Amino acid sequence: MAVDLDELDVKLSAARTRLILEKPFLGTLVLRLPMKPGDPKWCRTTGTDARAFYYNPDYIADLSLSQTQFMLAHEALHCALSHFARRQHRVKWKWDLACDFAVNPILVAEGLTPPPDAVVIPAYEGMTAEEIYPLIDDTQEDQKPLDEHLYDESDSDQDSDQKRGLGGGTLKEGDLQGDGKSQEPDDGKGGSPEPRNDGSQDGQGGKGTDGDGDGAQPPPLTPEERSNLEVQWQQRMAGAAQTAMQSGKLSGALARIIDHLLQPQLPWRMLLARYMSVTARNDYNWTRPSRREGDAIMPSLRSSEVDVVVVLDVSGSIGSAELNEFVAEVNAIKGQIRARVTLHACDASLVANGPWTFESWEPCVLPERFECTGGTSFKPPFEWLDREGKRPDLLVYFTDAKGAFPAQEPNFPVLWLIKGREKVPWGQRIQLN
Repeated sequence: MAVDLDELDVKLSAARTRLILEKPFLGTLVLRLPMKPGDPKWCRTTGTDARAFYYNPDYIADLSLSQTQFMLAHEALHCALSHFARRQHRVKWKWDLACDFAVNPILVAEGLTPPPDAVVIPAYEGMTAEEIYPLIDDTQEDQKPLDEHLYDESDSDQDSDQKRGLGGGTLKEGDLQGDGKSQEPDDGKGGSPEPRNDGSQDGQGGKGTDGDGDGAQPPPLTPEERSNLEVQWQQRMAGAAQTAMQSGKLSGALARIIDHLLQPQLPWRMLLARYMSVTARNDYNWTRPSRREGDAIMPSLRSSEVDVVVVLDVSGSIGSAELNEFVAEVNAIKGQIRARVTLHACDASLVANGPWTFESWEPCVLPERFECTGGTSFKPPFEWLDREGKRPDLLVYFTDAKGAFPAQEPNFPVLWLIKGREKVPWGQRIQLN
């Protein structure tokens, strides 16, 4: 039996209107996506290319109105969170799953009803797609994402584009070239487009659905489109948040996510270098020179060696590749700031074959093995330093932060490089992934 598209139009419009009234942040974002029916050959459920909302008519017909709201908001959040621009080197199927696992708990927490095929993992609540990605097992490769992420190309297609030299260039703000037409620049206020005389949204013509709905699969975004859309969706998200706050309907969880995404993000390597560099004690020597130096008295630069202690969590949650990457980064920084590094490792207790000391001119090298005992505790390294009477200029602890912390903060700076979402009671925290 053929699906009545006019009935689906009414259903989708009702779901969108209810979102605007009940969840203005999500509803305002959904309003930015024209709704177009897609061919079941490529649109299994719903999908987005960051330009429109595509749906399988048979799939939408089987959903309740609240489940339809969930799918509309699901696609809008993919766009608002810039999932289309953040994959980088990651494997597509794994990244697509991570994006779904990041979005679904947010929508459930907002009171929306997921469809039966939506996977909601409470443990991933509050985590970003980048943080979820390394937690996805390769055995999950057969698992399909809830929707179609049409903005991205497959890994093999991306490799072909790179070989052909595609990419680069910058569009002026507001110029999109995916359909060969230019669009008006986004005003960043999160409001709906201006209505036209025919009752449709400006630039979204058609009856019921917002577009021609020819069923053709949209092409993946070009680098220029991806860059431009990322800026536009950030503006839209900020505008939608302002609208929701004015109506008093922006939840604290969404507010925290928005605040995090709108803040400038720095790679952990840059943050590590910044915090290690500020410990470098470069100063000027103002000791009075000999009179034979002449009339001009110029200060001389005096540099002291920085004492840095690095502790590795070897309880099993941190892989060898990550340990090697971290140590390589420490090596790149220590040579610039003349740091003497004492390397140690700990699970429930300090490893028996440590510590290892490296002068500023020596590269840090991981031992072939760590003599571990199992478990996790962060107390032994601080107790060891206290027994030895050592007060380093900086202690850097590489861990997932799942363990017992010392009750009292030490009298030297501590930098926690964290894999995962765990919090630390004191010290400076840097997110690894």
